Amino acid sequence: MTKQKASVEGVRVTVLTEDYAGYDSPLWGSHGISLLLEIHAPDGPRHILFDVSQSSDAILHNMELLGISPTCIEAVFLSHCHYDHTGGLAGMVKAIGKEDLPLIGHPTLFRPHYIVEPMIRYIGVPSESHPEQLGSLARPVLVGSPFSLMPGVLSTGEVERAVSFEKSLTLQTFTEEKGELVPDEIKDDMSVVVRIEKKGIAVITGCSHAGIVNIVQQAVRLTGENKVCAVIGGLHLIDAETDRVARTAEALKELQVEDLYVGHCTGLRGEAHLLGLFKDRLHKLYSGMTIDL
Repeated sequence: MTKQKASVEGVRVTVLTEDYAGYDSPLWGSHGISLLLEIHAPDGPRHILFDVSQSSDAILHNMELLGISPTCIEAVFLSHCHYDHTGGLAGMVKAIGKEDLPLIGHPTLFRPHYIVEPMIRYIGVPSESHPEQLGSLARPVLVGSPFSLMPGVLSTGEVERAVSFEKSLTLQTFTEEKGELVPDEIKDDMSVVVRIEKKGIAVITGCSHAGIVNIVQQAVRLTGENKVCAVIGGLHLIDAETDRVARTAEALKELQVEDLYVGHCTGLRGEAHLLGLFKDRLHKLYSGMTIDL
């Protein structure tokens, strides 16, 4: 893919659900994450729903309190297959109520997906959210290579995993192949990159199973833009060893990421280490939070 040179005037990211509901808030927390991207484009605002948490109930409850109608959503982007990012899909597609709503993800998004500790359990896309169950309400766009969602906004596609300390996954998962249970490398992990006029790029990620440093580096390669104004989402350091947490934080600092907005699977140790390096440029995500870039 040629470098993405188009840009948008700005983006507002609204945290529709997150593990943390914030302090003294009527909004609900829900394991997983769901973000509304309001893109400030020349022809008016465009709305992309990034991930759908594990249930649409919390998303719709929070949207009502925030005064946001589901009908504004024009596309859904699913960062990877895990139920805490895809579980609310059927309910949200129904609430959005549009024919052929673009449903963007990796070609392997709907594969069988399991963990085996403490015992085997399915953690992939719930059956009611598979395309055949959604009918004409959703139009799957399953693309593994980087591509443009609109001018100034692109999918990273499947992320190149070049950083040595990010080659191993922090979560052991499995899939079915030819009648066998085999390790799953979560190759479907994809992120969204928004190029903002005079600001640089914002990277929006679900769980960063591909490694957040790999993801940011890919975003820089795809856009040719070295200025990373924000990284937003889960970094999946919750199960990472201390050395990896420290090296991740240092690498993000070396990449000169301006602001980090993290939560969900980042984990307390990860957040604490990042706070030590980024100080007041580290922000904890919570349901109802808005980020204007």
